[in-house]
Amino acid sequence: MILRIALALLLSAAAPLAFAKTCSVTIESNDAMQFDKNEIKIDAACTKVELTLRHTGKMPATAMGHNWVLAKTSDFRPVAIAGGRASAADAYLPKDDARVIAHTGLIGGGESTTISFPTARLDKGGDYTFFCSFPGHWNVMKGKLVFG
Repeated sequence: MILRIALALLLSAAAPLAFAKTCSVTIESNDAMQFDKNEIKIDAACTKVELTLRHTGKMPATAMGHNWVLAKTSDFRPVAIAGGRASAADAYLPKDDARVIAHTGLIGGGESTTISFPTARLDKGGDYTFFCSFPGHWNVMKGKLVFG
């Protein structure tokens, strides 16, 4: 009986781990202020996203830096505008802004960066925009993230 109880407790503790799924995404940016994708689809079965941003250009971060920022579409523009008042050290994002779901640091040509974030803040079928918050980039460097 004790063995059955111990086994049941062990299985119930391991159950969340058995259902955890990390999904990997790679997106590229370049010196022409472009992402190579205008839409990213994340399966609803994913519990975590591992996103890699690559800058395929040659210009340094000070001149043509890029990052990847995710926010609800309704928050995208206000976050981007507020980011314009921030510094490069803050990846041109307002500090500790709850509207930012996830973001990378700023990178320059030839560099890459990877982040991981849980999908717990995403709603299936929600409306999300990803963008680069480098000043002047967010109007053209943006796309849609689809979760579900």
